[in-house]
Amino acid sequence: MTFYVTTAIPYVNAAPHLGHALELVQADVLARHRRLRGEDVRFLTGTDDNALKNVTAARATGVDVAAFVKANGDRFADLRGPLDLSFDDFIRTGSDPRHAPGVTALWRRSAADFYRREYTGRYCAGCERFLDGAACPEHPAAPETVAETNWFFRLSRYQRRILDVLESGRVRVEPAPRRNEVLAFVRAGLRDISVSRPAARAGGWGIPVPGDPDQVIYVWWDALANYVTALGDDAAYRRWWAGSTERVHVIGKGIVRFHAVYWLALLLSAGLPLPTAIFVHDYLTVDGAKLSKSAGNAVDPVALAGRYGVDALRWWLLRETATVGDTDFTERRLIERADRDLAGGVGNLVNRTLTLARRHGVAPAEVGSDLGGRVNAALARADFRAATDAVWAEVDRGNRLIEARQPWKLADPAPVLAELLGICQVLAGELRPFIPSGAERLLAQLRSDGPPRPAFPRLGAARSDQVVDAAQHRPGGQGRRFQARTAPDDERRLLAG
Repeated sequence: MTFYVTTAIPYVNAAPHLGHALELVQADVLARHRRLRGEDVRFLTGTDDNALKNVTAARATGVDVAAFVKANGDRFADLRGPLDLSFDDFIRTGSDPRHAPGVTALWRRSAADFYRREYTGRYCAGCERFLDGAACPEHPAAPETVAETNWFFRLSRYQRRILDVLESGRVRVEPAPRRNEVLAFVRAGLRDISVSRPAARAGGWGIPVPGDPDQVIYVWWDALANYVTALGDDAAYRRWWAGSTERVHVIGKGIVRFHAVYWLALLLSAGLPLPTAIFVHDYLTVDGAKLSKSAGNAVDPVALAGRYGVDALRWWLLRETATVGDTDFTERRLIERADRDLAGGVGNLVNRTLTLARRHGVAPAEVGSDLGGRVNAALARADFRAATDAVWAEVDRGNRLIEARQPWKLADPAPVLAELLGICQVLAGELRPFIPSGAERLLAQLRSDGPPRPAFPRLGAARSDQVVDAAQHRPGGQGRRFQARTAPDDERRLLAG
């Protein structure tokens, strides 16, 4: 079994924020989980260097574009350590020697579907795309009217085939509401799309259109190709794309159309295999507003991991983020979730169990548990909440067993303690994809003969009137302050675990 998982590659016009961390951690869990199950895995991420907005941001700071792109790209690559990521490859589309030749080769394979014409439309610089309507649903800035001559792709030619692969499930889009949105878009009719930009407008930044150096390939066409170009030689391509059991993209909801429509059409045109699944996450918000640098609420994941630990950050991202619907972030919620689930939940269970078991010289017993199967089922549809719910149910099982049997009162507590040790071992093993560092600490304690120590620190309860300065989460940031608050219903849900 081979499993190829990718993230979207972000623009590098600004530093990474918590939304980028969410996607990277989700993909990392999928990769680690499949490795744990014995599958061959390749996990790819990287940066989208050729966007016009990168050029605009570099010019605004007076920095050379290449130097600007590299510096910000380094910040994304450097998330590996602070977020405990296990990616196998990191591609930078502006400088990686594999990318431009691969994009050019793909363009030439689709040559019959390109034609050149003049076009006038409303262009969103934030999305790097022409809009269907008068305004962009993602960015508040007014779109600009652009008139230019571009190369177009015959997207309309592929409407029926795209509909077939989506309706049949040959390409799965999860969760179902996102699949339904894509199907509605395709059924409404597909129009041909612009796939190049004048090189002059991009300042020469980007990959030239083959045979037309006055045009550069549209950044989205360029960026989507990274999933194939990063594989480099024919052997890697055959193993991880053409011959892979599963080819999975993990993306945000704002770019579903690019992946579930345009990317499929590009591959169909080029005669290449399609991805098998597209897993879509919604957004993280602060005070109901999508995280973004321009909005002044871009929470820095490196600062959070430094302040509270990578286990607490990863666990919050996986346990709290809704499968459908945006999720509001506060530091208070992160603290409460870590203290309840990690320090007070699994950490306390292992500590209590080891203290009693070592006092009586008990070894772990094999226990029947369906936790692995429940985690498998949840992650097969990228439902990280359901997966962590399954883990928490196992923690609850152990705690209920302690309270029900009260082994410290038994004349022979060995059978109960052996079962509890078995539950703890299952838990620590299944936690490895979610909180790899914390899981390794738990496993080390379970293997050790020494006195147990808390595997997770208590971060401390936050007051309901706590105010967090968003600027402190961004190096050099000057941002607005936001109230870290929890609604009454959320309070009850958090306290209930």
